[in-house]
Amino acid sequence: MSKKKNQKIEGIFRANERGYGFVEVEGMDEDLFVPAGSTNRALNGDTVQVCIFKKKEGTKRAEAKVVKIVKREKETVVGIFQKSKNFGFVVPDDKRFGTDIFISKAKCKEAKTNDKVIAKILRYPERGKNAEGEIVEILGNINQAGVDLLSVAREYNLPSEFPIYVKEEAKRISQTIDEKEIAKRRDLRSETIFTIDGEDAKDLDDAIVVKKTKDGNYILDVHIADVSYYVKENSELDKEASHRGTSVYMFDRVIPMLPFELSNGICSLNAGQDRFAMTCSMEIDPKGNVISSDVFKSVIRVTQRMSYTNINKILNNLDEELSARYAPYLESFKLMEELALILKKRRLNQGYLNLDIPESMIILDEEGKVIDVRKYETTFANEIIEQFMLTANESIAEKFYWLEAPFIYRVHEEPDIEKIEETNKFLFNIGEKIKASKDNIKPRAFSDVLEKLKGTEYEKVISTLILRTLKIARYECENKGHFGIASKYYCHFTSPIRRYPDLFIHRVISEYLAGGYNLSEERTNILFDKAKKYAETSSDAEKNATKAERDAEDIKKAEFMEDKIGNEYMGIVSSITNFGMFVELESTVEGLIRFENMGSNEYFVYDENRKTLVGERTGRIFKIGDQVKIRVIEANKQLRKVAFELVADKNKVEHDFFFVNGEEEQNEKEQENKDVQNKTNEPSIEEKYF
Repeated sequence: MSKKKNQKIEGIFRANERGYGFVEVEGMDEDLFVPAGSTNRALNGDTVQVCIFKKKEGTKRAEAKVVKIVKREKETVVGIFQKSKNFGFVVPDDKRFGTDIFISKAKCKEAKTNDKVIAKILRYPERGKNAEGEIVEILGNINQAGVDLLSVAREYNLPSEFPIYVKEEAKRISQTIDEKEIAKRRDLRSETIFTIDGEDAKDLDDAIVVKKTKDGNYILDVHIADVSYYVKENSELDKEASHRGTSVYMFDRVIPMLPFELSNGICSLNAGQDRFAMTCSMEIDPKGNVISSDVFKSVIRVTQRMSYTNINKILNNLDEELSARYAPYLESFKLMEELALILKKRRLNQGYLNLDIPESMIILDEEGKVIDVRKYETTFANEIIEQFMLTANESIAEKFYWLEAPFIYRVHEEPDIEKIEETNKFLFNIGEKIKASKDNIKPRAFSDVLEKLKGTEYEKVISTLILRTLKIARYECENKGHFGIASKYYCHFTSPIRRYPDLFIHRVISEYLAGGYNLSEERTNILFDKAKKYAETSSDAEKNATKAERDAEDIKKAEFMEDKIGNEYMGIVSSITNFGMFVELESTVEGLIRFENMGSNEYFVYDENRKTLVGERTGRIFKIGDQVKIRVIEANKQLRKVAFELVADKNKVEHDFFFVNGEEEQNEKEQENKDVQNKTNEPSIEEKYF
């Protein structure tokens, strides 16, 4: 989208701690670059008005200057308090914020040096003067257990407790089902039903049944907690849930969307307890095609609560005692595996992107200190549930799309051709290419590359690169398909305990069922307006939660490495930039090796086309996927960063001097910011597409 020179444009300013920034403009394909000195004291997140003074040239972005600050994004700042004799100041946790906050002696409260605090901004920065503020809350010393995660929650305005009136409404909800309601539902309590989750899961919102018909088809019933029965439209619970938008997970801690009485109580599908559910029942042929589906209200009683670990052990006969204990259900578990394999094969044939990117498992002690960081191990038992939930989500989305119902869809649009071309620059090194053009971008082109590289040293690296190439999924009231799972119709139906869009569409489904699939025009219009509103607010809430979870993870990974300075590890080069390279360890901890810490003391040339670093004197090449040995040289949980140095290869010649790649400074800064933004904005793996 082109913009005329000197035309004033409004957008969101994203600052870099070096002083420059970028402006995101709705409808523009690329952000505008704002050099240091042209920011007009805009702070990270502010809505600004800019004027373009230099047009886009080649790969360089258009440049702009901020001419007006339309709206300040933050009224409060979380940071570390530093006290002097007559005043204090707060150093924001958000290093991109752009300014420290001056605090007069009278407005310091009882804050001490190195306390984490919340400061209210009283005056924004002016020429030659820092912002000024006052301390409104003291969270605790930076080394006090739990203060780090509390700081993240405050930084992202995540609610700490439910309002008293919401708690009271939740307490009034009975923890046993209403017997009168049973007659209005299909009674499935005599069926053998399973939940399969992680060992520590407490909010169990999905359960499954798989059967096989005489003609060889499968019946898959996905039972989802009927949260909408308890959380009525416009109730205090509903208002609070829509405001929160999503539950936020920080390791073993959770900031729930709904109070405990619902999330862990009457809405949790606990084994042996009667529960109301919304059931999606699907008949699936041996090729994995859903040939018919239905959705209805039910009452269920889960037979057994199972874990991914135990299902995996049973299916692979890894524990005789466990297999003996669950012997009566072995055929059911095998049938689940059989159907999941069929569904996955069909998806892969359609172009489903099966990315191999491990999640991090961060283990804390009782005081909240990190004691271990490692890969979260998954098995095919996890995929069984994933395939079943995907199928239910697709079936519900398709059904209500053709009903032209007011709905919230999970949308994942095709990636930009420019990003595909960037990824192809690396793929060129290994003789592969994503075959795509501006008018022909198909998920199958991506999945073909993934399939070719499956089991090779490049599999994980290519999965990560492709993930960064893709757009981020979001919620919309209009169906636009889902690129990542190669689906024309997709929604979130399966987690109403922790996601508001799921709760909203459950409410829509309930109204359609109650009204015989016939809603008045007036009610339909009201629901369309609500769908549009909640799709937008839920997308914003999800982005906010993802950033908070990512920051919490970065803090704990840095904390984990703080006592490992000097330790040496093998790692994989995960990203190449023109200021160094990122290396990921087996534990999933990632650190930056800047040029000056690469050990060979020579001039490195950044080859943008091939995404490599080339030593000019030795000819040594570093590329994504290379295995390297590193030494930890820095780990700072306050800065949320880890830095490595390359351990010198004794067979390599050492040189006396080191020079940084001589590219233009703006390009270097822009590339660094782009790389950091890519890491910040990529979707979490748990929500990679779904």
